[in-house]
Amino acid sequence: MPEPEPSSASTPHTAEELRNALKAFKKRLKLSKLDDESSLGHGPMSSGRSSGIVAITPPHQYPRAVWDQLVAQGKLKYTGQGTYQLVTQT
Repeated sequence: MPEPEPSSASTPHTAEELRNALKAFKKRLKLSKLDDESSLGHGPMSSGRSSGIVAITPPHQYPRAVWDQLVAQGKLKYTGQGTYQLVTQT
C-alpha cells in the first residue's frame, strides 16, 4: 500500500492550488456531462436528454488532501467511493 505523503497532510494547500483544482474539477464535470448528453442511442426524432451525472472522480493531478480541503470549505461534497459533487451556491 502506498503511504500518504507527509508534506500534503501537514501543510495547507495554497489558495491558487485550490482554485486551480476546483477549476479542473469543474472542467472535467462539464466534459463528462457533455459526453453523456451526446452519446449515441437516442432516437433521431428525440430532443435529447439532460445528463444524469452529478458526481465524478476528481482529476488525479491533485492529491486527495486538496479535495478534502475543498470539502471543508464547502465548495465540494464527498458522495462516497472516491467521487465528489459540486455544491451549488444559491
